[in-house]
Amino acid sequence: MAEWVYALCALTSVACAVLLLRRYRSSRTRLLFWASLCFLGFALNNIMLFVDLVLLPHVDLFFWRTVPALIGVTLFIYGLIWESH
Repeated sequence: MAEWVYALCALTSVACAVLLLRRYRSSRTRLLFWASLCFLGFALNNIMLFVDLVLLPHVDLFFWRTVPALIGVTLFIYGLIWESH
């Protein structure tokens, strides 16, 4: 059952990133761009989580699956600060 949750979380993050990026392309609102990058990081994190816990349970990928989420959140925070000026 956990495998389904990991896969659905990854698909949801990818869908959010795609929808935000599509909306950014039509409106050119930069905050949408930063949010889409953040969700892309979340999607990569969720995909790596699935690989780590389901496909390769004997390999510890904790660091490598955390890095995309950290980069995504950092980019989003940078975008929030940059857009406030």
